Amino acid sequence: MNEIIKAIRTTLVLWLLVAVIYPFAMIVIAQGGFPYQANGSLIRNSQGQVIGSSLIGQPFTSDKYFNSRPSTISYSSADPQKDTAGLLKTGVSGASNLAPSNPDLLGRIKGKADADPSKAIEGDLPRLQKAGINPTADLIYTSGSGLDPHITPEAAKAQIQKVTLARKVEPSQLEKLIELSTDRRFLGIFGEDGVNVLKLNLALDNLSKA
Repeated sequence: MNEIIKAIRTTLVLWLLVAVIYPFAMIVIAQGGFPYQANGSLIRNSQGQVIGSSLIGQPFTSDKYFNSRPSTISYSSADPQKDTAGLLKTGVSGASNLAPSNPDLLGRIKGKADADPSKAIEGDLPRLQKAGINPTADLIYTSGSGLDPHITPEAAKAQIQKVTLARKVEPSQLEKLIELSTDRRFLGIFGEDGVNVLKLNLALDNLSKA
């Protein structure tokens, strides 16, 4: 009987520690010390409206904005009820895993002509070149998660001419915005520098309003 009582007490103590005290302590520490990160690293516009997260990318294709890298799942922005392209059929994050020789991958990158205009594919490479962009690899190939919010500084700089023409702003202004929107390597040694596209385009809109 004593052993049963000890087992029950141990279970209750462990439950209290790991299911109540520990989670509550983590919530208090996170909300007290890191509220921005704990609540999703949300980005707001000048009106205080949430427009996205610094951790999750968004599709931008307009000439007035810096383009994001392609996403196999369209950054999970498809309507689940109208997902005719099947972007979300494998979940909200993931890569295509297509081989370099796969016709679907080549069609998406290089484009594909078809007698039926509705079945023709423009292709990312021709589209970027038409906009005067000498594309880097990350402007053509998708990320492993499909949610990458960053492009390389080189990819951002390759789009300066396009945005300059569309916005009628000085290239030097865009170079400064790219610099301010660049997330540096963690501790200066881990990872690579990356430009957060949403932050950059938000700064671009604010520049146009100034």
